[in-house]
Amino acid sequence: MLETITTKCIAGIGCSKKDAQELVNCCETELLAGAKKIREAFFGSQIELCSIINAKSGKCDMDCRFCSQSGHNSTEIEVYPFMDSQTLENQIRRDIKDGDRKCGVVTSGGKLSSSELRKLADTVEKIGGGEEAPVCGSLGRLTPEDLAMLKESGVTRFHHNLEASEHFYSEVCTTQDWSERLATVKAAQAAGLKVCSGGLFGMGESWEDRIDLAIALRELGVDSVPINFLYAHPGTPLKDQEPLSAEEALKIIAVYRYLLPKVTLRICGGRSHILGDRQADLFSAGANGMMTGNYLTVAGSQYESDLEMIQSLGLEIATT
Repeated sequence: MLETITTKCIAGIGCSKKDAQELVNCCETELLAGAKKIREAFFGSQIELCSIINAKSGKCDMDCRFCSQSGHNSTEIEVYPFMDSQTLENQIRRDIKDGDRKCGVVTSGGKLSSSELRKLADTVEKIGGGEEAPVCGSLGRLTPEDLAMLKESGVTRFHHNLEASEHFYSEVCTTQDWSERLATVKAAQAAGLKVCSGGLFGMGESWEDRIDLAIALRELGVDSVPINFLYAHPGTPLKDQEPLSAEEALKIIAVYRYLLPKVTLRICGGRSHILGDRQADLFSAGANGMMTGNYLTVAGSQYESDLEMIQSLGLEIATT
């Protein structure tokens, strides 16, 4: 059964929901071996890197139960307004100077104000933007006009996670509907932006929820899917949530590779915390990308150690 599904996925056809449910019960060794074959078929030994800049932190009006930046939660984080233009420019240039990673500008809140968006657009225009200086934006619920302006400025990609399945989303956020998240992704695509959209796992969702999210992303046609694992921040409603095991996290990556064979699977938040000494196995599980450096409010694995890990596995960094 597994060999048949693997062959179909190498042909570029994502597995069905029924097949994905069967994969969940496969032994880890065989599942990861199949997922690795699929990754190699489409991406060879190339691994994509990205990093993020937390350009505006805290006081978000959304009530996401997992988020340390929500104003509804009681977390001890650094809070600051949108960065000044020079600091933002310096940080973007630092991250993209070697041409081996994309840089994402991330801001808290439901959306950026018009003046904040203009500041970001002006900064990207100054840097050059486009494929030569790839800057992504994770900026909340933007209008078609906002998204068109970002595209014109040189922003290449818009990031907006669906976070969870439509069925499960209301369990973790009530200030925004899942349909609104979906609409934002579609608006970014309509503006001509590439889209990065994925989810957060370990919030209490079922395997059916995880599979349904992957199918929704497949139907959207996004080409980059970030996979995040819950870090149970003190002060959030999910502070006591049992963390995923490394084995469960790797299985999520592998099943997503079967469901999304040609998509970049980018392992992001919670990577070092959940995978621990099994971080190198994420590539065997089918991932071909990861976020390097710190996350929004939690320290991550550093660029130099990630490079060393990738090179020790005989893999190569994809150029931007």
